[in-house]
Amino acid sequence: MSMVLRLGVIGAGLKAADYAKGWAAMDDVRIVASAEVSIVSRQRFGDTCEAAGAARPAEYPDADAMLKAMQGQMDAVYVSTPHVFHGANALAVIEAGYDLLLEKPMVTTVDEALALAEAEKRTGRTIVIAFQGGLSPLVHDTKERARRGDFGDLVTVNASIWEGWAKQYAGQWKQQPEISGGGFMFDTGAHMMNTVCVLADAEFERLSAFANNRGLKVDLVTAVAARLSNGALVTFNAAGEGPPGCASAITVFYSKAIVRIDAWGKWREVMIEGVAEPREEMEIRDTPMHTFQAVRDGRLANPSTVANGLRFARLWDAIKASASRDGEPIAIEVAAS
Repeated sequence: MSMVLRLGVIGAGLKAADYAKGWAAMDDVRIVASAEVSIVSRQRFGDTCEAAGAARPAEYPDADAMLKAMQGQMDAVYVSTPHVFHGANALAVIEAGYDLLLEKPMVTTVDEALALAEAEKRTGRTIVIAFQGGLSPLVHDTKERARRGDFGDLVTVNASIWEGWAKQYAGQWKQQPEISGGGFMFDTGAHMMNTVCVLADAEFERLSAFANNRGLKVDLVTAVAARLSNGALVTFNAAGEGPPGCASAITVFYSKAIVRIDAWGKWREVMIEGVAEPREEMEIRDTPMHTFQAVRDGRLANPSTVANGLRFARLWDAIKASASRDGEPIAIEVAAS
């Protein structure tokens, strides 16, 4: 395997440009191409790479053109398009023979998640989902300690997230249901849901959800009560209308411990049998790329998998179904996959 990762990018918008500030400056990463429908975004992305001291990547107006033209010149692709395009983009990358770092949320439906899981199994390609929480060592250490029995039995999880999302993204694609796949709960709230999926370490079994658009075309506030297959209970609260800023807190109650952690895995507080451990904090900005490289190289087991993405997709489909029926309880069936 090459010592330098030759990376293509599909969807060179603001998120990709933000990551490029760090990735383009890495000695072991070379961004070789970008595919983006917006000329302005392509220009900005190239400028960002150059500002980081890297060569300007080749530019293409669409993903198919880049995947075809760059055959033999790329090792992997990062996909950061609007949510509803993730499924098709991901499959195209895998079928073209590249490894994949896929922006969150993985896909928008269970059917898309199952298709990606099948493609991963059939091709053997590496697929990592770029959830900071899913890639956070603090999140996965919490899960592993729980598995060892350090905390006792899982009792309940209370998760909340808020952001001044309504004003911050007014008029942008994130508030257009035809390409966003959902509103605040599926955008910023996806971090919260995914991290809880990892920490719960069990399938969701049943839930009831309420949502309020508050004048938007997509959900802005959402509340969910759920039960896991292991009997533990989970509540979600997502508020996309509020003052400027963004924050999250997930409190996990075990029979012997209380763990508080944020949706991105930036900080953690642990108290076992009434004794508090020191608060821990970590950097998460470039974590997706560092982890992706380690997984590709075989130095690390994949911490943010398609399998967890499928669990997330089942959760999201059930939330949508319940909220559309004014909180009607939904049973989540997990078929063999």
